[in-house]
Amino acid sequence: MKSKTCYVCGKSITAKNEIGLNRKLLGRNINKFYCYQCLAEQLEIEIEALMAKIEEFKNQGCTLFE
Repeated sequence: MKSKTCYVCGKSITAKNEIGLNRKLLGRNINKFYCYQCLAEQLEIEIEALMAKIEEFKNQGCTLFE
């Protein structure tokens, strides 16, 4: 999978779950990706809530996640 870069801090994003979460929450055709920290700040939630959503989406069978 091609590496993405965080739109805010410039961190390299390579994890499938991190990219998948961006696409699931912000739209499949987005061009601006956020690392977990910046995404949490953007959505005004805790990182732990993002991790819980990943598990929830995995359990639902979403193919965006490992």
